Amino acid sequence: MYGGYFTYFVLSILSGNNHFFSEKYTIIEKIGTVVIAYIFGLILGNSGIISSESKVIQDTVAFITIPLALPLLLFSSDIKAWIKLAPKTLLATLLAIIGLVVIIIIGNSYFNDKIPDVWKVSGMLVGVYTGGTPNLGSIKTALGVDETTYILVHTYDTIVSAVFILFLITIGQRFFLLFLRPFENKEKNKFSTQHIDYEQITYSRLLKKPSFLPLLAAMGISVLIMAVGGGISMVVPEKLSTAIAILLITTLGIAASLIPAVNKIETTFNLGMYLILVFCLDVASMADLSSLSIDSLYLLYYVAIAVFGTLALQAVLSKIFKIDADTTIIISTTLICSPPFVPVVAGALKNKQVIISGLTVGVFGFAIGNYLGILLAWWLK
Repeated sequence: MYGGYFTYFVLSILSGNNHFFSEKYTIIEKIGTVVIAYIFGLILGNSGIISSESKVIQDTVAFITIPLALPLLLFSSDIKAWIKLAPKTLLATLLAIIGLVVIIIIGNSYFNDKIPDVWKVSGMLVGVYTGGTPNLGSIKTALGVDETTYILVHTYDTIVSAVFILFLITIGQRFFLLFLRPFENKEKNKFSTQHIDYEQITYSRLLKKPSFLPLLAAMGISVLIMAVGGGISMVVPEKLSTAIAILLITTLGIAASLIPAVNKIETTFNLGMYLILVFCLDVASMADLSSLSIDSLYLLYYVAIAVFGTLALQAVLSKIFKIDADTTIIISTTLICSPPFVPVVAGALKNKQVIISGLTVGVFGFAIGNYLGILLAWWLK
C-alpha cells in the first residue's frame, strides 16, 4: 500500500519535472510535456504499481490541482488587450467560436445515441477548442466526466490536432487563398501578452530565489480564491456545486489579474501549467485501458468532425464577412491547438504580424472556455 503511495507521489513530481528535462533534451520538448505526463500516468495506472487504496489520493489530487491552477494561469492575463483587440481580429474570433458551437450542437445531436453522456463530451470539446488543455481538465472536473472518457478525448484530440497543424503549415494558406482575400498590412497590433512566453514555457525559474517568494504569495491568493469559490458553491444544489465552483474560481482569477501587484508576478502561468501536468498524470493513472473498445472510435469521429467541421464553417463565415486567409488560419490555430502553436504556423505563413493577435486571442479563449463549455453542456443535457 505505502509503496504504491510513494511511487505515485514520486511520479507526480516527475510529471512536472519532465518539463525541466524538456529544456535540455529536444526530443522531450518535441513530444510535449503533457503527452509525457499522460504516458507516465497510463503506465503507472495500468501496471499494478498503484494499489486500490491509492484511489483516495488520486481523487484528492484531481480535485485540488485544477482549482489551484486556474487562478495562477489567469493572473498574468492582460484584460485591456482583450478589450482593445482590432475589430477584424475580434470578428474573426467570434466567427470561429460561433462555428465551433454550431458544429458541436450538430455533432451532439448525431452522436447522442452512440456516445454515453455525449453532452459532457460536447462541453469538453467546446472548452478545449476555445481555450486548451486546462479547460479540458476544468470541464472534466465540473461535469464529472469519467477518467477513461477524458483520456480518450484528449488522445484523439492530440491525433486529430496533429493532422490539423500539418494541413495548416503545408497547404493551408494556399488552399484558403483560393477563396479568401490575402492578408493586408494595415493593422499594427500593439497589444502585449505581458510576461507569458508561449514559445518557451520553462519551469527552471520556479525555484529560483527572485521568483520563489512572489510565487508563494500568488499560490496563497490562489488557495484563497479556491476556498471562496468552493465555499460559495456549497450553498447551491449538489449536482451544480462543482461546476459553479469552477466558474467562480475562473471569474475571481480574472478579477485578480486586474490588480497590478498580482498581474506583475512573474512565472505564475508556468506554475499553473506545472499543476496542470500533475493533474494530467493523475487522471491518466486512473484510466482503465482494458475498458477500451471499438465503440470508442465514435469519440474519434466526433473529435475529427469538431476540428475540421469548425474550420470549414469558419472559412465560409470568413468569406461572407471578408476576413483574410492568414487571420482565419491563425485564429483557428490558437483556438483549436492553443497559443504555443501560433509562432509555428505564423512562420509557415511567413507573416509575423499575426502572432500577437493569435496569442492574445488564445488567452481570451482560455478565459471564456470554462463558461462556454459548461453552459453549453448544461443546455445540451
